[in-house]
Amino acid sequence: MTQDRLSDAKNVSDETLRDQGLDQIGTGKTLVIACGALAREVLALIEANSLSHLTLTCLPAILHNTPQKITPAVEATILKHRAEYEHILVAYGDCGTGGLLANMCETYGAQMVDAPHCYSFFEGSALFAERGEVTSFYLTDFLARQFDAFVWRPLGLDRYPDLLEMYFGNYEKLVYLAQTEDPDLTATAQICAKRLGLTFERRFTGYGDLDRFLAPEGPATA
Repeated sequence: MTQDRLSDAKNVSDETLRDQGLDQIGTGKTLVIACGALAREVLALIEANSLSHLTLTCLPAILHNTPQKITPAVEATILKHRAEYEHILVAYGDCGTGGLLANMCETYGAQMVDAPHCYSFFEGSALFAERGEVTSFYLTDFLARQFDAFVWRPLGLDRYPDLLEMYFGNYEKLVYLAQTEDPDLTATAQICAKRLGLTFERRFTGYGDLDRFLAPEGPATA
């Protein structure tokens, strides 16, 4: 991957990652199929660790709002590219697919992050499960920046604010799992918590299990 190509990819807007995803970046023989919401994190790891064995392509992050579309979209990408690559990594958690994504990946021999969703693998899936925080609502860096597009407008809260209690009445806390040290983004996440009427907690996670998943020696989870 040339530095110019990497820089161009890093400058792609959140809106593009949300609605269009990202075309293939890199020349490695291992293809990473990731959610657009993880594009910046994967690119940062590729650059920091000189992961030249990887090529990245991202599907639109907005697929998370219609989980039933994720498995067919990942499958279509695998079928389109599998002849070009020696290995395929799928940087998604289950993400509401009810096990369908994992089953499909197994069918094609693609290795997938073993996690219910990206919140858990950023914090570390074992620690996330141990916490068992059923009354917490989670944001990542990307979701904090895209809160209106992924949460506020899809739930109709911009039009029907009375729905807030129905959707979030059983939540107590918004947990911001921060991948980067960004005071402005922390302030944004705090505003999101206030809008939802929740208390706020920030946890710096870095890239969590994603770092190990992309390591040259192979995924730490299957």
